[in-house]
Amino acid sequence: MGQQLRVLVAEDELIVGYDLCDTVAEAGYEVEGPYDDISSAMLAFQKNKPDVAILDVQLGDGIVYPLAEQMMAENVPVIFHSGQLTPGEVAQRYPSAQALAKPCPPADVIASVQQALHQH
Repeated sequence: MGQQLRVLVAEDELIVGYDLCDTVAEAGYEVEGPYDDISSAMLAFQKNKPDVAILDVQLGDGIVYPLAEQMMAENVPVIFHSGQLTPGEVAQRYPSAQALAKPCPPADVIASVQQALHQH
């Protein structure tokens, strides 16, 4: 098998973050994270570009949109994961991105990652 695909996870609720990372790792992906703030996620992204990113809309130090926009500009598919915004609200702002509402079943998370990689 080729190189493992990397998934960056940014989520400021630790339990949710670790759950997401476990779900992604169990599906056979390499996981970066969970990062609980934009600055650490940004550093990780700049150091080692992931194949896809799962981003909580609201992180410890603010709204994740600037980071998401930078990722999208570099062709990294973004999956938004939010307890505050509905997937529809995210889709209005970023029509090409996927959005998941919290809590999200693990199967849906993996389906979104596979879809993001497939579209890529």
